Amino acid sequence: MLVARFYAPGDIRLEQAPEPTAGPGQLKIAVVNCSTCGTDVKIFRHGHHHIDPPRVIGHEIAGRIVQVGDGVEGWAEGDAVQVIAAIPCGTCTECSDGRFTVCSRQESMGYHYDGGFAEYMIIPESVLAVDGVNRIPEGLDYAEASVAEPLACVLNGQEIAGVGEGDVVVVMGAGPIGCLHVRLARAKGAKKVFLVDVNRGRLDMSARIVEPDAAICGEEVDAVEEVLRLTDGRGADVVITAAAAGRAQEDALRMVGRSGRISFFGGLPKDNPIIALDSNIVHYREISIFGANGSSPEHNKRALELIATGAVPVADLITERMALADVHKAIETVASGTAIKVTIQP
Repeated sequence: MLVARFYAPGDIRLEQAPEPTAGPGQLKIAVVNCSTCGTDVKIFRHGHHHIDPPRVIGHEIAGRIVQVGDGVEGWAEGDAVQVIAAIPCGTCTECSDGRFTVCSRQESMGYHYDGGFAEYMIIPESVLAVDGVNRIPEGLDYAEASVAEPLACVLNGQEIAGVGEGDVVVVMGAGPIGCLHVRLARAKGAKKVFLVDVNRGRLDMSARIVEPDAAICGEEVDAVEEVLRLTDGRGADVVITAAAAGRAQEDALRMVGRSGRISFFGGLPKDNPIIALDSNIVHYREISIFGANGSSPEHNKRALELIATGAVPVADLITERMALADVHKAIETVASGTAIKVTIQP
C-alpha cells in the first residue's frame, strides 16, 4: 500500500509498505479521506516533539472498516467511521475529572500511532477504549465526516468561552478553523460574527463562503477600531484568536467588551510565545481569558452530528480534493492559504 511517512523536517516520503493486519482489540480501515490542516504544515517544516520518525502522519480521518480484530464488538466490515485524533488515557486525574482535553498522558493519531496518510491503517486499542470511533451517518460524505475532528476542537473552544445566544463574536483568522468558528457561532445563536484576517485574498475567499456580518482586513484598517465602530464603542462579547499570532491575542484584549471573553484558540510559535498584556484591562473590565486545546471523544461525536444534521455545513469548505500521491502539493496548498480545506483521498 502507499503511505506518506515523515522522516525529518522537510522530508515526507511516499513509500510502499506492507498492508497492516488488525490485532486483538484493533480495527483496520481503508482510509477514504484524511483531511489536512496547519499542524501538518508545522510537522513538515519543523517536526514535532511527540513524533519519533519515521511516522505516517495525518489525523483528520474517515474510512471504512475492512477488518475487525479479535475481541472487538459492535463493529463490522463495511462500517463507515470517523476517528478521533487526540487519545486521552481515560485513567489519569484529569480524565477521571472529565477533563479529557488536558489528559496528562494523551496520545495522538499520526504522532504516537501511524495516521491517515495511507491507503490502510490500524485503529489502536487505546482509541476503542475511550469510544473514539464514530459511525458516519448514512449519506454523509467521508470528506465531510473527516472535518468532524477540527470542528470538535472548535466546539471545545466555544464551549469553554461560553459562546451563545445574542453574542457578538469576533473570529481572528480566516483559515479553515476560523471558518468553522464562524459557522459554529452562528449555530449557537450569535447575533453577529465578524471575521478578521491580515491576508486580503484569504479573507475574501473565506468570507464569500461563510458570509460573516463583516470581513475586516487588518492590513488595510485598524481591526480594533473597526470592531469598536461596528459595536458602537462597546466591543465584542467574545473574541476568538484562530491565528498563530501574538498580535491577534494582543488586539483581542483591546477589542473585547466589558465582562467579555477571549479564547486563545491558536497556539503561538514555540520560539515567540510571549505577548504584551495590560492586566489592568483584565482587572478593571472583568475580562475572562481562556485557553482551548484539542477535543474529547464526546466532542467528536457531537461535531459529527452537527455536520450530519446540517447545523454546521462543511461541504463548501472543502475546496481541494487530492490523491495521496499529491501529499506534498496538499501541504504546500495549505501553507499558501489559497484553499480553505484540503482533503486527501487515498
